[in-house]
Amino acid sequence: FRAPGGPSGRSGHRMVACKRQLIIFGGFHESARDYIYYNDVHAFNLDSFTWSKLAPAGLGPAPRSGCQMTPTPEGNIIIYGGYSKQRIKKDVDKGTLHTDMFLLKAEGAGKEEDRWTWSRLSPSGVKPTPRSGFSVAAAPNNRCLLFGGVHDEEEEESIEGDFFNDIYFYDIGKNRWFPAQLKGPKSEKRKRRRGRQAEAEAAGEEQLQLPPPQAPLEIVKEVVAEDGTVMTIKQVIPAAAEDKDRSGSEEDEEEEEEEEEEGGALGQPVEPCPRSNAMVAVKHGVLYVYGGMFEVGDRQVTLSDLHSIDLHRMDGWKVLLEMDPKTQEWLEESESDEEEDDDVEGAGGGEEEEESSEEESEDEEGEQQHPAVQPGEAQAQYVARTEQYWLRLARSHMGPEAKDKKVLKVAHAMAKTFYEDPV
Repeated sequence: FRAPGGPSGRSGHRMVACKRQLIIFGGFHESARDYIYYNDVHAFNLDSFTWSKLAPAGLGPAPRSGCQMTPTPEGNIIIYGGYSKQRIKKDVDKGTLHTDMFLLKAEGAGKEEDRWTWSRLSPSGVKPTPRSGFSVAAAPNNRCLLFGGVHDEEEEESIEGDFFNDIYFYDIGKNRWFPAQLKGPKSEKRKRRRGRQAEAEAAGEEQLQLPPPQAPLEIVKEVVAEDGTVMTIKQVIPAAAEDKDRSGSEEDEEEEEEEEEEGGALGQPVEPCPRSNAMVAVKHGVLYVYGGMFEVGDRQVTLSDLHSIDLHRMDGWKVLLEMDPKTQEWLEESESDEEEDDDVEGAGGGEEEEESSEEESEDEEGEQQHPAVQPGEAQAQYVARTEQYWLRLARSHMGPEAKDKKVLKVAHAMAKTFYEDPV
């Protein structure tokens, strides 16, 4: 089966199902010498299995990748955010994190061919902070939602990522953004305490009114990976959205402690840690969030946990699948910018250099025994299991002044070289 006339090869594009069509927008293509970003729109008809390139009227989004698309109940499409870069001069690029929002509207419903029109949206309310790698999904009550993401802060020689685990709702009808507010669970004990307070007030007793705590609760969790690396995950629990009256009596303090033990608002938080590129889906008004990644220093951690939250009640997250550090996969840093390209060349050339260094070391010290490859062990498993050994070896060759990032890359290159030819 062949369907000619489709979009050119690309990545970073987005696709949604709208009526009986698949609509594709944007993306980019990068070669060894150059790159190009797209803002074209293509449709694949699910009845005739044919491609068509759309030419919407109006001014549409600038070329970009990594945006998010959401179909509306009326058959239109909302496009938000994205990323692109432009060549300023030779070997100098400028990246742009887009925060604009567009509506791709289908006009002429019921006809054989819809006419499409671009219009720019200017929502009111509290907009999400600039970010990339966020996830979107359709939500109840004619809304869509945005979850998580990352905002990269470029330093002189590195990029620090500020990760998010917040939720923003976009009301399609009102064209308005607003952040989600967790209400916290209401226990029977709390209801009884409020009832006693109401009785006391009716009897004329004075109640000591204390303001609710305003500061968010910050929880720091440490997870130890298989190779001994300690990952520190910081979670911030927002202050309660609703005011509560507290009399300060010993009886109330005991009830607060009981609520905490039952998993109340002050108990152990179960919200997903900040992350980007998570997968989200909404079913029967419940949001499910699976996986994603976050960074610890120079390492990218792949997550495998699953959380859910009832979007109607918003009374707290539930953990459906815990994060298991043993199943996490360590990924090397992306190699897209100029400095990383230099590192890659150094790592590529380092394989031969380190091979000769290993041979010299073996000649000087006798037969140096590297960690053996276990039967049936994959390369990634071998590198993860023996990483500390190769890090020490690479550091001894490169000296204490070498940057940790480069030492790690050379260590991985040495481990992969030995894995392929364990002599």
